Amino acid sequence: MPTYVILSRVSPDAFADPAGFRQLAKAVSETIRSECSGVTWKSSYATLGRFDVVDIIEADDPKDVERASLIIRSVGHSITETMVAIPWQEFLDAL
Repeated sequence: MPTYVILSRVSPDAFADPAGFRQLAKAVSETIRSECSGVTWKSSYATLGRFDVVDIIEADDPKDVERASLIIRSVGHSITETMVAIPWQEFLDAL
């Protein structure tokens, strides 16, 4: 199953208090779970750089990834950048 990386930057207007991020993350997670059954969540990381969140997911259908990314944008009030992640050895073997 292909692996994807979704990088998200949350809008400063998404919540008034930092504690509100927990509720925002829960809403995004629940919406993706109910609307993107083809997406398997592998892990999520908070980052202290250009992006606020890095999500690693798997999905057979790129349309499921598109939908998940759009949910993060709309429900999560975020800007996203999504890319395919190729396992290093697969990448080297293809050269």
